[in-house]
Amino acid sequence: MKASWNGKVIAESQDTVVVEGNHYFPLESVNAAFLEPSSHTSVCGWKGTANYYSLKVDDERNVNAAWYYAEPKDAASRIKGRVAFWKGVSVVS
Repeated sequence: MKASWNGKVIAESQDTVVVEGNHYFPLESVNAAFLEPSSHTSVCGWKGTANYYSLKVDDERNVNAAWYYAEPKDAASRIKGRVAFWKGVSVVS
């Protein structure tokens, strides 16, 4: 799977975990140069608290376009250490 935005590959891996239709990429497969930490969080009843990254590619920013669960609940333990994308990020095989 490959996640791309603004003409750049953000992440690429053959080892994604699909949860609720979203591909969670291993953190080590994500190009950290494109990630900016965000203070934004959200809560999922069964996964826990999501933390976010904004993407920065060239001079463009995509605010809170990636999320991860630093400490997922037991039911979502398989996505620990993984990042998912939305907000216009293309995820294709």
